[in-house]
Amino acid sequence: MSPLSGEHLNQIRDERREQIIQAAIKVFSKRGIIGTKMSMIAAEAGISHGLVYHYFKTKDELFTLLIQGAIETSISSIEGLNQVSGSPIDKIRLLTKHILDKENTPFFMLIYQANHSDGVPEQAQHLIRKYPLQAYIDRLLPIFRDGQLAGEIVEGDLEEIVGNYFSILSGIMVLGEGYRIPEVEFMMRTITTI
Repeated sequence: MSPLSGEHLNQIRDERREQIIQAAIKVFSKRGIIGTKMSMIAAEAGISHGLVYHYFKTKDELFTLLIQGAIETSISSIEGLNQVSGSPIDKIRLLTKHILDKENTPFFMLIYQANHSDGVPEQAQHLIRKYPLQAYIDRLLPIFRDGQLAGEIVEGDLEEIVGNYFSILSGIMVLGEGYRIPEVEFMMRTITTI
């Protein structure tokens, strides 16, 4: 048997690190920082407890990394709507579909956990303070405004409409597994004129 090349070893390390990250997303999004132990992440990843510490020194470090990634991904998803062709309502529908997708729910739940849990590391708290709900609302206001001007979005205070939109989506995610996720079109009826 020939020895593994450096490139192959790096690939294995990267895959193992990603395996740990994916497991941590699942566990942290359900249990929060206080309810999660590194051994739970290791069990979810199907690896030894000690191996997790080879990649991440502490639970706080791993949680903060995940929060940073979740925030960056969610902000870039919203900002990316400006590059998408289509009407404002098409863009909002696309975002709603993205948020309600079961694959993406853990990322939003991580942000929820960081906002509402005790024991959140200071670095993660700093990121949450830097990107509060208002940061998301502010990024969506122009699209909702364009939708109102086009007659697609209900009349009313735009900040309130966008805030309610996020509140409904957040409530759906917090209810979690076992709760029937509404269809995208049902969600859209809460903000559209049609």
